[in-house]
Amino acid sequence: MNIHEYQAKEVLSKYGVPVPQGKIAFTAEEAEKKAQELGAPVVVVKAQIHAGGRGKAGGVKVVKSPAEAKEKAAAMLGKVLVTPQTGPEGKVVQKVYIEVGSNIKKEYYLSAVLDRQTAGITFIASTEGGMDIEEVAHKSPEKIVTLHVDPTIGLQEFHKRKLSFGLGFSGEQAKKFANFVKGVYEAFIKTDAAQVEINPMIETAEGDILALDAKMNFDDNALYRHPEIAALRDESEEDPLEVEAGKHELNYIKMTGNIGCMVNGAGLAMATMDIIKLYGGDPANFLDVGGGATKERVKEAFKIILSDKNVEGILVNIFGGIMRCDIIADGIINAAKDIGIEVPVVVRLEGTNSKQGREMLDSSKLNLISATNLADAAEKIVKAVKSKEAA
Repeated sequence: MNIHEYQAKEVLSKYGVPVPQGKIAFTAEEAEKKAQELGAPVVVVKAQIHAGGRGKAGGVKVVKSPAEAKEKAAAMLGKVLVTPQTGPEGKVVQKVYIEVGSNIKKEYYLSAVLDRQTAGITFIASTEGGMDIEEVAHKSPEKIVTLHVDPTIGLQEFHKRKLSFGLGFSGEQAKKFANFVKGVYEAFIKTDAAQVEINPMIETAEGDILALDAKMNFDDNALYRHPEIAALRDESEEDPLEVEAGKHELNYIKMTGNIGCMVNGAGLAMATMDIIKLYGGDPANFLDVGGGATKERVKEAFKIILSDKNVEGILVNIFGGIMRCDIIADGIINAAKDIGIEVPVVVRLEGTNSKQGREMLDSSKLNLISATNLADAAEKIVKAVKSKEAA
């Protein structure tokens, strides 16, 4: 789960990470009022969306008066902001963050991410913070400092020293940075975060170290332990189909293709998308119905897939282990009858009760295409969709 910059800063500040003072605003008039309350000679108006790259897209503006804050906020609110992370469709700006301006001496990059390869937490830092950090990582990898932390021993003094040395801090600044890193680590651990990214982290002319921007996302499976974090969720920033899928315990991610996928198991789902691409098709989604799917959940999965207007065909690929193929077949039949599936559907069933499932589909007299294996299924759905497009 992602949260907004202003929310991430609220979370981080609870763990001792210094952040500039700021206030959220939902209207241009409120932005003017918040700027007045902050009372700073310079404030920054920041669009709040779940995406990076806002500065280059015009979503961050430095202003010198409350009236100018109102003007810039009015220009942002309700507008679609397109950044490299939003895709061409962009995101609508529904709120802005009014923040006290900082006297920046130097920008840095700092992040902590869940590292599945080391089963720990990896810190990534660079002296080249700011809007082009991706380009720095690509062109100048020597400027990136990487540090692995084993959560069983936690963040140690030598970890802080290594990061501090890598960024060129010494003396009092090294102490401030060590406390900064400690706060980031504690926030990461105690909120079950998956990532904390601070870009830029700044050193001010006054000698302070601040999180000028902040992004956090969290392990969805741990949110039950953190109701205060779950309450920060902004569903308006998420794809509505993904939100609906979550209500039915379906793992769904919308993509840009035209072949819908219904699969049980994340690995099999990714393999299914790969083989669709191999045969010249383009998957419209990732959808894992899970090992304990019911016929009702299968029906909801079909509804969600078909809610995507780009879908011109569906591939159902089920390997029956915990999941029984006859239950999937029953769900497919009920969905086809109840919601009227008008696009080609190719079904590959294998495993527990696969024979019964195929017999149920064959006797249903519905327009379903059977497949003997995954390659056969991918070839048939791609062919069916292309034939429909050519008709």
